[in-house]
Amino acid sequence: MRNRRGVNWSLESAPWAVNIAQRKITTQLEEWGYRPTPAAAEGISAVTGLLVAAAVADGGRRISMHLSDQDQLACIVALSHQVGLPPGHAPDGDDVLHEITAVPGVAGCGTDAGPDGRRIWAVTEL
Repeated sequence: MRNRRGVNWSLESAPWAVNIAQRKITTQLEEWGYRPTPAAAEGISAVTGLLVAAAVADGGRRISMHLSDQDQLACIVALSHQVGLPPGHAPDGDDVLHEITAVPGVAGCGTDAGPDGRRIWAVTEL
């Protein structure tokens, strides 16, 4: 993570993790000096909620959140720590990546599965 700041948190994999993650992301961006417009803040919150909800739905005991910034963009990552899930997995059958790309301000998103579980990420404008 050269030339950018980054932080991460481990959270209990539970429905209330969405609100906790949204607060942590917002607070960290403010500590880094970002003051997103109301529309951008709403988008960041929505994206964080979708990422966390997807990670929680994978059924693990904990999730990890990672945040980094560079060039007025934020990269938000959720890791479910559940192995063996297909990359586009969504328990309710919806494609979460399509939901994320529909959020205004999203510059990109993706998902992959690794030995530590499924990662789902989005890059948003600040």
